[in-house]
Amino acid sequence: MKNLQPICTLLLLLSGMATSSLAQHESLLIGPGDLLHLQVYDTPEMEQRARVTDAGNIPFSFLGNVRVASLTPEQAAKQIEGRLIAAGVMLHPQVTVRVEAYATQNVSVMGEVQKPGLYEIDTSHKVVEVLALAGGLTYIADRHITIERYGTSKQKVEYYYSNAAGSALSDDPMVYPGDTVVVSKAAVVYVLGDVLKPGGYPISTNDSRMTVLQAIALAGYANHTAAVGKSKLVRETPTGVEEIDLQVSAMEKGKKPDVALLPDDVVYVPFSFMRNIGVNGQGILASASSAAIYIH
Repeated sequence: MKNLQPICTLLLLLSGMATSSLAQHESLLIGPGDLLHLQVYDTPEMEQRARVTDAGNIPFSFLGNVRVASLTPEQAAKQIEGRLIAAGVMLHPQVTVRVEAYATQNVSVMGEVQKPGLYEIDTSHKVVEVLALAGGLTYIADRHITIERYGTSKQKVEYYYSNAAGSALSDDPMVYPGDTVVVSKAAVVYVLGDVLKPGGYPISTNDSRMTVLQAIALAGYANHTAAVGKSKLVRETPTGVEEIDLQVSAMEKGKKPDVALLPDDVVYVPFSFMRNIGVNGQGILASASSAAIYIH
């Protein structure tokens, strides 16, 4: 039994260090009304739970009020350790601070989700859980999601919500009460002309890329009446409308590289030659503005 005592002490020490390490990664600042769980290593009688006052303080044994508002849990722990040493209460205190419940109990989910709004949470949640509360993404949602942290810092965390479950869950950041989750609208490319389903198609692929052949495939391919050899890419640039000839047949045979599309690009597959008289890039771009948006 004597040999087990040093091992048990070591395990307790490592446990305290692990808790402290978790606190170091805490990015949300403590605020008034938050409920804190405070522990001092090897001194269970000093363990307590305390609610942060409106003035930003908590009462702590042997110290009175300690200001913790606007600090991270790790900083608050260091603050208490310093006060314990200065007061002569302990020589080498090891304090851990954990937020058990936040006073701000709502998270805002905005943008391209099924049910945008405020959702009540009193502890941290993974971002995929918060998105599930809002009904998930819409079919035109951009998978690059922004989390704006609550508080004066307004820190922004960027997260890519991958179509692959493993990737989506492997780097799933936490959302805290008071945070705002923003889901923007995905970029759209258009396929117009003599195709089965002319319209707009959100770039919601797992790598956020779309090529000419992928876009034409999503549109159901060209009809048998189409003049595929006269297809073109219409792109609006700062200097005007650019029209690029597309060798679709050569791309399909691997003789020409497939062309990557940019947001708002229009792939135009012409009808029979006679019906294309007078069709220009400006007119094609104007048609895209009223095109239907398809899910894929």
